[in-house]
Formats: sequence, structure tokens, C-alpha cells
Amino acid sequence: MRRLSIVMRRALFFAAGWLFVVIGIIGIFLPLLPTTPFLLLAAWCFSKSSKRFHRWLLNHPRLGPPVRDWQGHGVIGPSAKIMATVMMGLAILFPLLLIKVPDWAKWTTVVTTTCVMTFIWTRPSRPVNPKI
Repeated sequence: MRRLSIVMRRALFFAAGWLFVVIGIIGIFLPLLPTTPFLLLAAWCFSKSSKRFHRWLLNHPRLGPPVRDWQGHGVIGPSAKIMATVMMGLAILFPLLLIKVPDWAKWTTVVTTTCVMTFIWTRPSRPVNPKI
């Protein structure tokens, strides 16, 4: 019985990994859907389910670099920081300016977005000790 639950857990992590890869790829083309967080989730799921696909994701020429940067050094690249800031700014302008929402919802949106942007901008943009 225990063996079955391990197999089932790995299968669920594997399926979730692919779901997050697909969502991450969709995020490349949809401006308000972030890519990297979903790829990080996919990498984590694959690390629990399939070493082969975990390596594939880390070594992928397009999808791998931000995942490797984050996992290895906690780095968020400058272009990703700028893009995230612009997209989050645009995303909060819509509910704040164009539709009627309660004041508490506006403040919640502003505070949450500010916290996320603060986190993003306090991460290093390059590895602290890059290997030369």
C-alpha cells in the first residue's frame, strides 16, 4: 500500500510539473500571466517526480536560464524585474482607475503589489559570486 502511494504521489507531481510548464509557456505570450514562477513550480514538481524532466527543464535553452538563476543564486534578471514591474503596474491600474471596487480592495491590491515588487527588486540581478 505504501508503495502505491509513492507511485501515485510521483505521478501527481509529474502531471503538475507538466501543467506548470504549459502555463509558463502560455505566460510567454500573455502579458499578465507570469512565466518564471510557473517554471519554478514545474522544476520543483519535476524534482519530486522525474530527474530526467527536471534536468530537461534546467537545460532547456529558453526556459532553463531563469530557473537555474533562481535555484542557484536567487537571482531575478534586470529585464524580468522591469517587465514584472510594468505588467503589475498595468494590472493594478485597471481595477483602481477603470472599474468601481470598494476602497478596501483597492488598498489590498496596492499593498500586495507593493510587497511583491519590493521582493522582486530586493533580489540580486546577477550572481553575487559569479564563476569566472
